[in-house]
This record gives sequence, C-alpha cells and structure tokens, in this order.
Amino acid sequence: MTRKINIFDTTLRDGEQSPGASMNTEEKLVVARQLLRLNVDVIEAGFPISSPGDFESVRRIAELAGDAATVCGLTRAVEKDIDAAADALKYAKRPRIHTGIGVSPSHMRDKLRITEDECVERAVKCVKYARNFVEDVQFYAEDAGRSDYAFLARVIEAVVKAGATVVNIPDTTGYSLPEEFGARIKYLMDHVDGIENVTVSVHCHNDLGMATALSLAGVKNGATQVECTINGLGERAGNTAMEEVVMGIRMHGEELDAATDVNTREFIKASRLVSSITGMNVQANKAIVGANAFAHSSGIHQDGVLKKRDTYEIIDPAEVGAGTSQIVLTARSGHAALRHRLEELGYELEGEALDEVYEAFLNLADKKKEVYDEDLESLVNERDRNESALYTLEGVQISCGFPLTPTATVTLRNQADQVVTACEWGTGPVDAMCKAVNKIVQVDNDLTEFSVQSVTRGIDALGEVTIRVTDPSGEVYTGRGADGDIVVSSTKAYLNALNRLLNDKQGQRK
Repeated sequence: MTRKINIFDTTLRDGEQSPGASMNTEEKLVVARQLLRLNVDVIEAGFPISSPGDFESVRRIAELAGDAATVCGLTRAVEKDIDAAADALKYAKRPRIHTGIGVSPSHMRDKLRITEDECVERAVKCVKYARNFVEDVQFYAEDAGRSDYAFLARVIEAVVKAGATVVNIPDTTGYSLPEEFGARIKYLMDHVDGIENVTVSVHCHNDLGMATALSLAGVKNGATQVECTINGLGERAGNTAMEEVVMGIRMHGEELDAATDVNTREFIKASRLVSSITGMNVQANKAIVGANAFAHSSGIHQDGVLKKRDTYEIIDPAEVGAGTSQIVLTARSGHAALRHRLEELGYELEGEALDEVYEAFLNLADKKKEVYDEDLESLVNERDRNESALYTLEGVQISCGFPLTPTATVTLRNQADQVVTACEWGTGPVDAMCKAVNKIVQVDNDLTEFSVQSVTRGIDALGEVTIRVTDPSGEVYTGRGADGDIVVSSTKAYLNALNRLLNDKQGQRK
C-alpha cells in the first residue's frame, strides 16, 4: 500500500521569517484559508511567544481550521514558550506543539553552550512538558544535517520514549547532499528503537538550491512528513517549495512509494496569493508556478508540444491550476507555432500567404522580445491592405530635429513594378513624408485626420497609425498602417488611404 506523506506547511512561520515577507494576522488568515483549500495536513501558524500578533494569529487559525488540519505552534525548549503555545492552541480541535533544540556540535558548543548529556536532558524535558497540554508533540532536532549520526539517534530515541509523536530532522543550513541526507534518515530508521511508531519529518533549506531534492531523498528513505512553504519562501535562500515536492512525489510516486492528499489545482492561486501579500515576486523560471513553467518559445519545442503535449511537458498545466501550455511567439518560433496561433485568432493562412505573414512576423520578432496576438492581427491586416495596393512602400527615411528642416525620402513600387523615389521637405516629418508620397502618386487629397495608438504593451510595441484623407469631392478615405517605427506606420497608413482613393477612382472610370 502506498505510503501517505503528510504535508506540513510552514509558510506562516518559517516562510514569514524571510526578510521583507512579514504578514499581519488578517493576512495570515487569508493564507490559512488557501492552505485549507490546498488540503495540507498541518499548518504551522506561528511562534506564539515571539509577539502578541503571532500569538493571536495562531489562536485564530486554530479556530479557523477546525477538523480540516492540524494546527501547530513553534516553541524553544523553554517552559514559558510551551505555555504560550498551549494557550494559543487551546481552542484547536487538532493541536500540535512543535518544540526542540539544536543537536549539532556547532549549536551545542557555540549557541547553547551545553554538553551532549545536557542536550538530551533538555530535549526529553521539553517533550514531556508539552505532553502535559497536548497529545501531539513534534520534536525538532535543529541542525540535524550537521550532527553526529550516533548522537542524533540517541536524541531521537530519547524523545520518542518521552512521548514525541513526530520527530523532525531538519537540514537547517541546507548543507547536506541529497544522498547523504537520505542516508541519515535511513540510519535513524535502522537504529532508533520505536521510530516505526512515530512520524518522521524532514525540514530542508535551500542554501545550495537542493531543498526539494533533500526532502525527496528523505521520503525515499523513510520520512512520512515533509515541511515546506508556498513558493519556497523562508529564511535566507528559503525552504522546500510545497509545489515542487508535492509534484515530485506525484511524478515519482511508484519509485518513492509515496502519495499526498494535496489539491494541486490550487497551487497557482496559492502562489500568486502569497506573492501578492508578501511582496516577494516569483522568478519567471520557477518550477511549477513560475510564469515560464509551461511556456515554450523554441520553434522545435513548440512544434513538439503542439503535436503532443508530453513531448516537452511532464506535467499537465491544468493539474496545478495553470490552465494550458503557452506558446510564446518569438524570433525562435517556427511556421507551426505561428499557424497555430493564427488559427486560434480565426485566420486560416497556407502556402504563400502564410510565408508572407511569417516573414513579416520574423522581422517584427527580431525587434521585440515577444509578439502578441494584437501584433499578429495587425500583420495579417497589413498583408491584406498590401494585396490590393497600387503602390507599395519600399523604403522611407526622415531627417529632422532642431534646427534642421524636416526632410523625407520615400521609395515606392508602382503597378508596373517600377521603383520610384522622391524627396521633399515640410513643416514636420509627417508633412514632409506626405509631400514626398504625393509627388509620386500625384492624386489630389487633403489629410484631415491623423491618430496613433499602441497596438500592444511595452516600449517596443507596434504603433498603429490611422489617417483619413478627403478627395476634391469630399469623399473620405481611411488608411491604417502598423510598424515598430512610427514614421513607417505613418507612411503605410497614408499610402493605404491613397491606394483606396485610387482604387475607387479606377473603379468609377470602369
């Protein structure tokens, strides 16, 4: 039978210790509700003795959780800490006191200044004292990752005999390698009398970027509880990220003989909520919940994902609440990705038509980091405008500035496939451009309206220009043009308006 792995969330305690990530009581309650939606097994709600605010947070979350989750309060191996935790948890239906002491040579020698015997004595004393208030007592062996194997086993065996129901083996500094940490857990499973009767927990930090790997190594070697946080929030480089370790267990459940009860479809919502409340932004390439976790910009990858998602995705984005895979259009995207996105937008282009839009797409993509849907619509519309054009733009160059006279050089291709160039000056760059175009096209018109707007967001967005001209009879013709260069957009728009005027006149003559 697959082992159930309990998920112990410490976002509201260890996560909040991340510099700049502190939360008030109301914010903690909002996060706690989301943790309940995630269906975590244990919520470590805070460190009650540390402040009145933390005490109140633990008390209110204990009331909120009811039977849905165990609520835990942290303490040191100090009686007044345990008293405060017990008081904060007195209304909890499933209370747990989490107490403990440092067990590494460094902690005993430099921080606590106690002997090994004194360490064992204090560990046993705090567990027994906590058992006076609650039946569920978790003991943490702080800095277990750097402790002596035999001494750690001695401490754990002593607290198990004293009544601890959960023993927490932390790699407090994130120092261990996964293989070594797994071996440490296995050593305890093999050498601690009575350990089979308690829950073995792992609490790993990310100082070397291996928190998730360390936790999974612990699970593989016998641990049945993982302590973690949303987004990997926590002291220094953070803790094991819940979304990573849970999905790791889901992907490798058979190999690990493990499963969790977490509602993974709430991960994206939880991630964004915690990020919003704490102000700690999630890096784009963060596993599972990062903005790019299910995004593909390489043409090869896009082609594979469009044919079958699991060619490049091991997780269905919907499983974590991320919706669907994202095909990000960049200069590395191929025909397949472009055709797919155009079809989603309602455009069915094949052959030469698709090649023309793809060429325009690549020209734009070389100038922008990402091409958006609005950009594609603009490119398709630009192609449609050129199809019926009597004159097409080959090039435009503007020279202007203070104290220069605005000058425009425009090159067009006419129906006879002749390339014609004209140069004119004007009161401004647009006026100079219009005069140069008119010198070639030679059709009576008045420019009556000029407007420009951004097609998409960002400094590198396409600018779409709308121009209206009137002929001598008062008929109005509208032209549009889009490009990353506003001068080119303006020239395309003006030329589009004149082409419409010319096409209309030719039709009248026929």
